[in-house]
Amino acid sequence: MECYKCHKLGYFQFECPSWDKEANYAELGDKEEEEMFLMAYVEDNGARREDIWFLDSGCCNHMSGDKSLFCDLDESFKYKVKLGNNSIMQVTGRGNVRLKVGSFTHVVSAVYYVPELINNLLSIG
Repeated sequence: MECYKCHKLGYFQFECPSWDKEANYAELGDKEEEEMFLMAYVEDNGARREDIWFLDSGCCNHMSGDKSLFCDLDESFKYKVKLGNNSIMQVTGRGNVRLKVGSFTHVVSAVYYVPELINNLLSIG
């Protein structure tokens, strides 16, 4: 077997001694059900924040911190998101966002509005 991180033989990536175990995990702050997701960070090559959406296979909900992206927003929806460092961010709405990819426009529904969130997350789990 080959490690996908350092490409040495004998162990998997999650066992790699050079792998940074300090990933950014977050939990949804629901007392009855706690779910986790891993956020990935990539180089943005100068793109504007609102144009960047991180695909997240462990995230249970789409989330954005940019209110201007929402084509409609229900601000009566309230929820909390608990991050891996035990900080909590307030969800202050849920709505739809129009994403334009090339000439195609797609409406993503049930996106959480989290004003403190720096990155936009698309759940692909």
